[in-house]
Amino acid sequence: MSNRPATLGQLRESGWESLPVKEEVRRNAAERIRSGEPLVERILGYEDTVLPQLENALLAGHDIIFLGERGQAKTRMIRALTGLLDEWMPIIAGSEINDDPYAPVSKHARDLVREHGDDTPIEWVHRDTRFGEKLATPDTSVADLIGEVDPIKVAEGRYLADEMTLHFGLVPRTNRGIFSINELPDLAERIQVGLLNVLEERDVQVRGYKIRLPLDVMLVASANPEDYTNRGRIITPLKDRFGAQIRTHYPLDVDTELAVINQEATPLNAPGLRVQVPDFMDEIVATLSQLARSSPHINQRSGVSVRLSIANRETLVANAARRALRAGEPDVVPRVSDLSALASSTAGKLEIETLEEGRDEQVVDRLLKAAVLTVFKERCPMSQFGEVVAAFDEGTVVHAGDDIASNDYVDTLSHMQALKGPVAALAGSETPAAIASATEFVLEGLHLSKRLNKEASGTRATYRGR
Repeated sequence: MSNRPATLGQLRESGWESLPVKEEVRRNAAERIRSGEPLVERILGYEDTVLPQLENALLAGHDIIFLGERGQAKTRMIRALTGLLDEWMPIIAGSEINDDPYAPVSKHARDLVREHGDDTPIEWVHRDTRFGEKLATPDTSVADLIGEVDPIKVAEGRYLADEMTLHFGLVPRTNRGIFSINELPDLAERIQVGLLNVLEERDVQVRGYKIRLPLDVMLVASANPEDYTNRGRIITPLKDRFGAQIRTHYPLDVDTELAVINQEATPLNAPGLRVQVPDFMDEIVATLSQLARSSPHINQRSGVSVRLSIANRETLVANAARRALRAGEPDVVPRVSDLSALASSTAGKLEIETLEEGRDEQVVDRLLKAAVLTVFKERCPMSQFGEVVAAFDEGTVVHAGDDIASNDYVDTLSHMQALKGPVAALAGSETPAAIASATEFVLEGLHLSKRLNKEASGTRATYRGR
């Protein structure tokens, strides 16, 4: 920072130009689009739907509201917009509202420039500090957002008419930056009125003062569609002032869901354990969420967040690790018998329809079975299991579950040659743990395809011919 201008005069000599925040964002967004860089990082599945609309809104210089159910990366996209600001920006030293050195608006900054002229000291603020955020809660006040009289300053002897007694709210403090309001409908309607001037006239008025502070703010908000009628609504004049309303969505296919899981799930790192998650187990987790989003037994107005997939993946690996630790095995490979552990990570993230109340466990169990069957049908042609089914029809019995050691599954395969090929193709590894996982998947898939009978008790199961 030592080579940056330190006074107003040096800033003028450097040739620095002041741009409105939306013009600054437009310029930097245009550069990213031109170079083929992503507008926002770590956002998957929106390349052909949401991001083009976001690009249009930024190039048009619009204030934006993201409309979508929970867990659709609305907040992440909003926070990522700070990357479209210039890295450093000059302000009048000591300014609470990021006063533009060329056009100061606060009394502190105006008095400083009037007194020191070109010797007025300049500070540089990083783009991360030019972002303000407020979760709209029912107790949010106009003072929080816009400002209020500071009783401490009045107690110090200042007159109420003195502009220096103002305590600026979050919006003025984000002057020349991006301000975000999450869950906008939760903001009381009388408080929403306080934002009308910010969006249209681009100024704020603090009660009791005959001043109007011109602000340069880009306003971005998020909302859940159901909030318009459930917890609250966005008043019509405020909706009208947003230039762009962008509808977000959940991953449209299993591949995108998998990409999100792999990006977001926290890896399990434990000394002495090697974690390997077979592709088919990951697909079961992703397919479970996809099926839940189309299930008539799930309240779709509430949505099925991507957080469900992430939490389920982490729980699946954790249960496999717990099993491996108890068995003294070094390899952690999730099995179908580990899927029962997903009840705890699924229950709180799905809202069951009223007609299904009290049957939460059954609904989740049906979804899990449907996910396993869907993945099995996609990965395993039934024609390759003729000899396997015949062996079971001749009296073969196989025990499975979390109390069965991985080596026991290897012994099972040594007595069932017909099962070796399909299991080897799925396992992707010759470790006993990987073979155990693939074996359970095949057995469960054959059962759900009505080729085998299954007797289950907890996480233990016995497969036999029909």
